[in-house]
Amino acid sequence: MVFMDKMPARILIISPNWIGDAIMAQPLLQLLKQRDPSALVDVLAPIWVAPVWEAMTEVGNVYATPFKHGKLQLRERWSLARTLRKFAYDQAYVLPNTLKFALIPWMARIPERIGYLGEKRYGLLNVIHRDNKLSPRPMIPFYAALADPPAAKAGKREDYPRPSLFVAKKEADATLEKWKVDTSRPIVAFAPGAEFGPAKRWPVHGFIDLAQRILSEFPDAQILLLGSPNDRAVCEEIASDVPAVKNLAGKTTLKEAIALISRIDALVTNDSGLMHVASAFEKPVIALYGSTDYRHTPPFSRYSEILSLDLECAPCQKRECPLGHHRCMELLRSETVYSALKKYLVDPAGAAQRPKPDNRTEKMGC
Repeated sequence: MVFMDKMPARILIISPNWIGDAIMAQPLLQLLKQRDPSALVDVLAPIWVAPVWEAMTEVGNVYATPFKHGKLQLRERWSLARTLRKFAYDQAYVLPNTLKFALIPWMARIPERIGYLGEKRYGLLNVIHRDNKLSPRPMIPFYAALADPPAAKAGKREDYPRPSLFVAKKEADATLEKWKVDTSRPIVAFAPGAEFGPAKRWPVHGFIDLAQRILSEFPDAQILLLGSPNDRAVCEEIASDVPAVKNLAGKTTLKEAIALISRIDALVTNDSGLMHVASAFEKPVIALYGSTDYRHTPPFSRYSEILSLDLECAPCQKRECPLGHHRCMELLRSETVYSALKKYLVDPAGAAQRPKPDNRTEKMGC
């Protein structure tokens, strides 16, 4: 009698559209691989998110999708689904909540299609999870809960693995050399942008004053401005007032930005995708929150610190301040941010090793 070895499970992950969400979904992959180390995990992702998945050790192949944001493009989805059939996937985890992303694994005839109900995706999904809209799950438990059978409640964030990214030393060294970044000197990165909208952004004058404070006390420090082409104008304002900073916004690829962040000493950031990149490398993160909820999408580095004024009008979750004053960010003082950051510059190694509670929140009255 001949015994055939069991074929490893083939799993397809349908990626969210945002960098931060993709990183917060990584604990799901960790759980899947822990439970079946032989499983083959591939990812279908928007081209602007694909480099994040490529930095995850659990992922085999990353397929960049040809879809435009918000477009159905049914013909293109059908064509892609026909291609996916050839890979005979056993499971698909559909992470976006929209109907159009659930179409792909259904048309690809993947037997088990797992995700949240979202836009009433009965039939398209056959393992349906539900989230309470009145008390939504934080994003890491939201995605990680998909590894288990549907349940009324998900675990707490600390019940799940932390997201983790990996960049090979050779790749990181080449990127540092290309952009002339010296690792023998302190490296502080700023992420002044936020794709969601201006309500999430700390004002430019705050970043300018912070850069001047850093360089006054640590003249050998290097300050990198990182972001997408959409952040270029904001970063140019900072660079025009503080010429010593290195403005790389819109110049690096996302893959290069990830490699640079893997070597920084600290990141000062709005609630953004790059905040989650730095967290996934366990870098010190000073996260500035105003219009968004730090309980829902916090940084998860053990060395992260959340600064929020906790005004009555926040979090409003709006792209622009509905009251017109933007006090949740305007009143956040640069000296407060500098105080949180400074210890990582005085003794980067020592500060990063000191035990501290996760996501310590500084609440400041105005």
